[in-house]
Amino acid sequence: MDIASIHIFRPPLRSEVLRISLIVAVSENGIIGRDGSLPWKVSGDLKYFKDVTLGKPIVMGRKTYESIGRPLPGRCNFVISRNPEFSAEGIEVFASLKCLISCIKQRGAAELMIIGGAALYAEALDFANKIYLTEIHADIAGDVSFPTISSSNWQEISREWHAAGERDDHDHSFVILERITIS
Repeated sequence: MDIASIHIFRPPLRSEVLRISLIVAVSENGIIGRDGSLPWKVSGDLKYFKDVTLGKPIVMGRKTYESIGRPLPGRCNFVISRNPEFSAEGIEVFASLKCLISCIKQRGAAELMIIGGAALYAEALDFANKIYLTEIHADIAGDVSFPTISSSNWQEISREWHAAGERDDHDHSFVILERITIS
């Protein structure tokens, strides 16, 4: 047997850097929620959300968790809550995003997905590396908005437009943004 034909298994190296990613659907007028839920039905976005987050740790605020009503399967579910009494089966609760990120880094995850709500998005936007953005192509009435994204900090790396299907209220686009790093 010649040496070139021997394959030695080497496990992939764990990333030293944790990627912090936001995943969010936003209407053209910046709305992300109304009365504790999504103000539209876009089944394509729900499938996209599942495809992007499956197998990755997800973090959400308590109100977002309560609006979902259960841990999302196939993902480690984390909730940020200032209420030390809050707990629910199938989730881990942290008092702050900073504490959670420290814990996730120790566990060796490559990417942490921030899934909402607005206060958590606003906090994470300053240090996030990537945004998976679903643009809902409509002005929607709502009571929760996404923070403004500065185009000088983000670069669009992909965009897919989709016409509304029979299970969608609106046309939508899947957009991926990456933070621009200045060297």
